[in-house]
Amino acid sequence: MNAPLSNFARSGRRGRRPVQPRRLRFPSVNRYAQRECAWLRRIYTHLALLFCFAASADLYVSPTGSDANPGSKSKPFATLEHARDIVRELKRAGKVHKAGLTVWLRGGDFLRTNALELTAADSGTLNGPVVWRAYGNERVRLLGGRALTGFQPVSDAAVLARLDEAAHGHVLQMDLRALGITNYGEMKSRGFSRPTTPAHCELFFAGGPMTLARWPNEGAWEKLAGFPAGSGKGDDFGSEIGDLPGGFLYSGERPRRWRDTSDLWVHGFWAWDWANSYERVTTLDLDRHFIKTAPPHGLYGFRAGQRFYYLNLLEELDQPGEWFLERKTGMLYFWPPTEPVGRDSVEPISKRSARAPSPSRDKAGSAESRPTTETVLSLLDQPLIKLTDASHVTIRGLVLEATRGSGIEISGGAGNRIMGCLLRNIGNLGVTINGGTNHGVVSCDVFETGDGGVSLSGGDRQTLTPGGHFVENCHFQRQGRWSRCYVPAVGMNGVGLRASHNLIHDHPHCAILFTGNDHLIEFNDIYHIALETGDVGAIYTGRDYSFRGNRIRHNYIHETGGVGMGSVGVYMDDCVSGTEVFGNVFHKVHLAMFIGGGRDHRVENNLFVDCDPAVDADGRGLDPSPVWRDMVDTYMRRQLAAVPSALYRERYPALKSLDAYYGPPGGPAVVGAAFKGVPPEGNVIARNVCVGKWLEVGWHGKPEMFEVRDNFVTTDPKQVGVAADGFRLPKDSPAWKLGFQPIPFDQIGPR
Repeated sequence: MNAPLSNFARSGRRGRRPVQPRRLRFPSVNRYAQRECAWLRRIYTHLALLFCFAASADLYVSPTGSDANPGSKSKPFATLEHARDIVRELKRAGKVHKAGLTVWLRGGDFLRTNALELTAADSGTLNGPVVWRAYGNERVRLLGGRALTGFQPVSDAAVLARLDEAAHGHVLQMDLRALGITNYGEMKSRGFSRPTTPAHCELFFAGGPMTLARWPNEGAWEKLAGFPAGSGKGDDFGSEIGDLPGGFLYSGERPRRWRDTSDLWVHGFWAWDWANSYERVTTLDLDRHFIKTAPPHGLYGFRAGQRFYYLNLLEELDQPGEWFLERKTGMLYFWPPTEPVGRDSVEPISKRSARAPSPSRDKAGSAESRPTTETVLSLLDQPLIKLTDASHVTIRGLVLEATRGSGIEISGGAGNRIMGCLLRNIGNLGVTINGGTNHGVVSCDVFETGDGGVSLSGGDRQTLTPGGHFVENCHFQRQGRWSRCYVPAVGMNGVGLRASHNLIHDHPHCAILFTGNDHLIEFNDIYHIALETGDVGAIYTGRDYSFRGNRIRHNYIHETGGVGMGSVGVYMDDCVSGTEVFGNVFHKVHLAMFIGGGRDHRVENNLFVDCDPAVDADGRGLDPSPVWRDMVDTYMRRQLAAVPSALYRERYPALKSLDAYYGPPGGPAVVGAAFKGVPPEGNVIARNVCVGKWLEVGWHGKPEMFEVRDNFVTTDPKQVGVAADGFRLPKDSPAWKLGFQPIPFDQIGPR
């Protein structure tokens, strides 16, 4: 127990009265002397604290504490920054125990108006980390927003006239300006090809995000009626789409109900089911049924029949869970849900007794659910915690919530850990890791993010040095609230990263997206992905012959969604090559394993049940049409030239086989009419078990281009067990004689 400040000068002799520290008195002379006095007080306090913690490894912080306190368990500090500064003082004085130091956070909300910034000065050591963690089972929350209370019924006749009659008596209002809240953030275009930017303020109720008032209501879509004459262009695939600056046409008369469209937005999958964006409307022509959006425009164009909806309209606040902010007046309107149920737990997923069943089995943990009616408005436009060049720092057992930015950002440093945290209702990503080495996200829940879940970027592709970052034993659900596409639960970029034993579900697009080399993706349970998109993979990469050495093994991918072209289990897109896909279980996946023109993949010892089909492969690298020939001849050639040839050819010898099509390093290059494309050679599909539809090869691909052997294919469902039993093969299955090995199904998912 740390001694109080009044006991710092106790004598070591028994029986002697404590000697009180001499109180410094400062004459009130002038403001310069007062400043000097204040400086001396701070020095005195810090020196006293150093003596106090000479033999201690713990500090305490509480929302009800005081920074004038000694930081003990009974008299904790009040602010995280003050605790951080004291840790720095202790380190400089050599007073930190070799086993490290723990900053205990007591229960309650730490209201954040800026990021907690930790730098190299806040680092621990490999054997003595600096740990910031919740005390015991107390609920500690870093809150980037403000809890709102005191909503009132709408009484303004002008507002009621704009609302649907069914909403009268249900919609409540709150004057944010009266609360001193005037910075609402800016709505910006987000989605495919758009940069990551802090979200605008959002409203959360009962632990989950509410819906910005829209038409049609959630789950329904409008269809593009077309585009103006003269604004069409080719889409490179034989069809026509409207040029983005030319706008699009809509159908129906719903927009005539809207009295104020000055801040009207539209969200759509404008040309493809894998590319969405939010766009601000600059022109709404009710007579022509014409809409024009604001520049800068994104990619592609407007295709007739594609999905979209309107949002940010007071007139469409017509059901529980919707809200609208009148930015000109600061008035917030909200129709609260009638049955609030939120998620509220930071217990590590591996230790929870409450389980969230996947559709086929009761396997992995989920945050504890309990009713709450708290209403929170997100305000902070920064991460809640930011580590820059800090090393061996652990963040443990915290709730991080309601920031318009990301939850935690890590750049540089080594050996940091995010453990047992709940990150939810985040504007951008849960955790971003950029550079450094051996950082890990472990046993965390990442729910309700505007962009992705965890982004790992590390290692050096020029030297093939691994980054060592990993995400393990985590639970991800409902990522991509705003940027619906290519914002995976786990993103991996670089060399030597790992995603293992995670539960990932209820995502509009892909679960895991990787680029680079030597990554390991294993023992993940993935289901209910591609809920709003099409032509998407649960695990996805593409477009680079040099992305090699990656291993995808012992994952369970099942019950996937998909619109239009559907979904894929493992998607090797656009000639990407050299991936090992081993020992995975695919169940009720539209297209389980896809080889899109690539080379040197090994698809072995996998189990496919009720997929359509199990394996699909093509030879798109041989397609002579301009869009595909340009990809293989220009883009893929450029990607190969961007990496050290000798190093990559030594690490991945199969790369040498490309010399027959591009020419050897140093020339002569095969170019112009002599270049005929690249076939899908070197792929091995062996010792797999398939119950249902098996293999399809097409689009310039031929069966003889693939090595297919020793696979057991049947239509008899009795040849495998049920999902709850791990799809076990019977002892007399012919697959065993073909070399099939048991899959450790019981080890898949969080532990």
